[in-house]
Amino acid sequence: MMKNVRVIAAAFFMAALSLLFLDYTGTVHSYLGWSAKLQLVPAILAGSIAVIAGLLLLTLIFGRIYCSAICPLGIFQDVISRVANISRKNRFSYRPPRKSFFILRFAILGLFVFAMIASVPVVTVLIEPYSAYGRMISQLFGPLYQWGNNILAHFAERADSYAFYSVDVWLKSVSALVAAGLTFVAASIFAWKSGRGYCNTLCPVGALLGLASQLCLMKPPVWEKCSGCGLCAKKCKSGCIDTVNKRVDYLRCVSCFNCYGACPQKVFSVSWGNPFGVKKSTEQPIQKSKIEKSEMAEMTGNDAGRRNFVSASALFLLACATRVISRTYDFDGGLAPLEDKKAPNRETPIIPPGADNVRHFRRHCTGCQLCVSACPNQVLRPSSKLSSFMQPQMSFERGYCRPECVKCGQVCPTSAIRPVTTAEKSSIQIGYAVWNKDLCVVNVDNVKCDLCSRKCPVGAITQIPKTDEENSLKIPMIITNRCIGCGACEHLCPARPYSAIYVEGAESHRVI
Repeated sequence: MMKNVRVIAAAFFMAALSLLFLDYTGTVHSYLGWSAKLQLVPAILAGSIAVIAGLLLLTLIFGRIYCSAICPLGIFQDVISRVANISRKNRFSYRPPRKSFFILRFAILGLFVFAMIASVPVVTVLIEPYSAYGRMISQLFGPLYQWGNNILAHFAERADSYAFYSVDVWLKSVSALVAAGLTFVAASIFAWKSGRGYCNTLCPVGALLGLASQLCLMKPPVWEKCSGCGLCAKKCKSGCIDTVNKRVDYLRCVSCFNCYGACPQKVFSVSWGNPFGVKKSTEQPIQKSKIEKSEMAEMTGNDAGRRNFVSASALFLLACATRVISRTYDFDGGLAPLEDKKAPNRETPIIPPGADNVRHFRRHCTGCQLCVSACPNQVLRPSSKLSSFMQPQMSFERGYCRPECVKCGQVCPTSAIRPVTTAEKSSIQIGYAVWNKDLCVVNVDNVKCDLCSRKCPVGAITQIPKTDEENSLKIPMIITNRCIGCGACEHLCPARPYSAIYVEGAESHRVI
């Protein structure tokens, strides 16, 4: 019963969080956005006392149930471990705790806490489990999800349906893709070989909750009934059950409850008492028929896992084939190719409205990429600089920050970007426009152009005569105190590859 409840909760949280990072419409967040705010580190950074107290209470009652039922990276490792179990049954065994691993584990926890206080994102974003999982989903599986959507949009369009629409699939950051790939490989190898080795070696959240789980009220082993069969140790993905000395290392136990169903003597059953005591179980040993039924159910689950894997592989191959065909037969109607824009070298990065200032943003942002996935204007992308590694910053090669869009603040679980209204956003200056006369087409090509002034949503750009002549061409003049830094001028500027007018970020946002 306990294991079934845990599995259902884990399946829900993994599906909910995965959809949050895959969804680019913002629809899913209105229903499941709360699941991201239940993650421990985002709750700490957001100052959510109720969430922190609730997670601590769960840990004091059940142990590290957070790691098995709520943390998406932990659940992902369970999935990989489950796949590994198909070829190797009962592959786990008790692993005695080593002093070196104990020191490494809590050294990483200390480094993580120091990095959070000192605002060193290159450390925090790489080992924080929720953010690591978010990057894996958005960077590795997001393009597959979008290609699948584009396939459906292709067929829907031919059926005169607008249920789906095509979206651009592009690489937002090479460094984010590499970091996501390394995290995926590392977590998969740990899970394939040792179950929860990653959680009990590198994860700072696991180390923190491991300390609290020492006082958990639920101490299930009733060792007087143990026959020494060792089945519980073979099912324990954390390798924390010592059947020889009859003890459980609760510092490593993730409360997966696999031992409950494995034990034929019901040594592992729900027992409540003081944190350092045990109570005898009154339940009878399970019958052989129940064991056989559980084994049959496990075999059925394995067959379903194989079918799901084959189906996912077929969808991936179909998406790749469709993408290749679309690229092969993509014609531009004979027009000359337009050179892609390049981002200017900004002295100060542009952070989203609601971030208030660079210092606050770097201290609170975990680089989970949820705002990057939710941005409909494609202006947010992960940073490659060490001072703001993996944290989102704005660039306007593919769009600009529309004044009516406030999605990034709505989805942020850490309060690094606070929610703002559309009225507030239209008056928040996140940067200011700068004009480069040497790149402007009015000076370079001697032609008329007023796109920047016509498209400015706040009227911060006006046109003035270039010379004193009567029919002189006009050049832009920027009213800095009125500019909000939305990037419309930079995005729409026809100069290539660098825009003649670009936005420089502001260290601290202000209301104008």
